[in-house]
Amino acid sequence: MTERILSVQGTEVWLQGQGEVILMLHGWPDTRALWDGTVAALQDRFTCARLTLPGYESGPSVTSLDDMCSLLAQVVDRISPEHAVTLMVHDWGCIFGYQFALRHPEKVRRVVAVDVGDHNSAALQRSWGAKEKLSVMGYQVWLALAWKMGGSLGTRMTRAMARWLRCPTDSMHITHRMNYPYAMQWFGTAGGFHKAAPIQLPMPLLFVYGERKPFMFHSQAWLDRVAAAPGSAVQGLPCGHWVMISRPEAFHACVRDWLNAA
Repeated sequence: MTERILSVQGTEVWLQGQGEVILMLHGWPDTRALWDGTVAALQDRFTCARLTLPGYESGPSVTSLDDMCSLLAQVVDRISPEHAVTLMVHDWGCIFGYQFALRHPEKVRRVVAVDVGDHNSAALQRSWGAKEKLSVMGYQVWLALAWKMGGSLGTRMTRAMARWLRCPTDSMHITHRMNYPYAMQWFGTAGGFHKAAPIQLPMPLLFVYGERKPFMFHSQAWLDRVAAAPGSAVQGLPCGHWVMISRPEAFHACVRDWLNAA
């Protein structure tokens, strides 16, 4: 399929395929390349649009939650001006994407979310014991500090953590620039996430998560709520955080079935 590239506020948006538009948002420490296999699996029936989060490779050192939602709204207006899109999100892409969908529900028809659910809920906090809370704080504060440090030291710190977390991304493509969401979370950089609303999406949701992790990024209450919502579904797969990389066939089959059913 022919690739098309648009520029929206200096951010490149790559489009492949034909049909209903799916906007794909990645997380840490990835780029739009995270979705290569997913694009190959879906482009025969869908137009797959993807971007690298601003600041991850170039551009501003940090993008606030308000500015990210504004950018995503402009992207959707460009790539699908007449119809709402399907949003496909992973990791920090979930956190930014959920807030965009909550602020602009008229622009999002449905959501496919991978491995991060009700990240800001009291139910999730209650589900973590002391060990889980310390583990989350440890790696996230380390990455936030690496962003603050910057330069070669910050990048070395970031790559070391990526290796420890068994991230599948090539370390040569990982830099400290990708850590700014952690600085937003822990230091309140660029306004942080204090404006983030609870994750109660008004549109159908497919939530796919890895079952083999030291801790989850969703609560059981979240799973129950999603599973009970009309048109929504939950699917756990025997893998870690990067579901689309570890279990691509199962992930893509699940996504295609759900999208086609809708």
